[in-house]
Amino acid sequence: MKGGLDAILRPEQARYLDRLLPPRDALLREMEALSERDRVPSSDPEVGRLLEILVRARGARRGLEIGTAIGYGTLSLLRGSPEIRVVSIDPDPGRLAAARGYLEKAGVLARAELIEGRALDVLPRLAGPFDVVYIDALKTEYRRYLDLALPLLAVGGAVAVDNLLWKGRIAEPPPDEAPTADDRAIAAFNPYFLSHPQLRSVILPLGDGVGLGVKTQPLILEMGGPF
Repeated sequence: MKGGLDAILRPEQARYLDRLLPPRDALLREMEALSERDRVPSSDPEVGRLLEILVRARGARRGLEIGTAIGYGTLSLLRGSPEIRVVSIDPDPGRLAAARGYLEKAGVLARAELIEGRALDVLPRLAGPFDVVYIDALKTEYRRYLDLALPLLAVGGAVAVDNLLWKGRIAEPPPDEAPTADDRAIAAFNPYFLSHPQLRSVILPLGDGVGLGVKTQPLILEMGGPF
C-alpha cells in the first residue's frame, strides 16, 4: 500500500522509475525514436515490459492486440514467449507496413498475423480463445472493444488496456478546457472496466495508466445459453 496519496505519481518518483528501466535494445530504441519523431502512438517501454510479463506468467499461446501502430506492443507480446502467436488489428496500412518491417527485423513476423481493418468490424470474425488481450486504439471505442474481446478471452486470461489516466486529464480535468470525446470516453470506461462482472481488475499508475484485469467467468452466451 502506498504511504500517502498518489505517492508513486510524484515527479521525482516517476523520474526514478524511468531511470531504473533497463536499456532497450537497438530495435526498440529505433521504434521509440520513430514514434516520438512522427507522433505515432506507441506503448511506453514499461508497458511493453508488462506485456512480456503477462505473456510469460500466463504461459500464453495466443495473444490479441487492438491497435498495432508500428508494432511496439506486438513485439513486446511476441518476446514474452517463443510459443505465443499474436493477432493484431489496425486500420492504417502504412503503420501496418512499418510494424511488419520491424517484426521481420526482430525475427518474429512468422508468429504475427497483422489484420488491416476497423477492430469493431474484425473482432466479430475472430475465433478464440486468446490468453492475453491488449487494447490500445481509439479511446471512444474502448468499451465496445472490451465487449467484443471478452468472449474471445479464455477464463483466467488477462486483458490490459492502455492510456486510462490519459495524461492526467481524467483525474484532474483541465479547468480551462471542455472535455474532449476521448476524455469522456475514458472517464466512462474506467468504472465500467473496474466493475465488470466478468473481470477482476485494477488500474495501475504505469506509463499513461494501464488497466489490468483477469477474466474470472464466462457469460451464459459463451456457454451456449440462454438455457
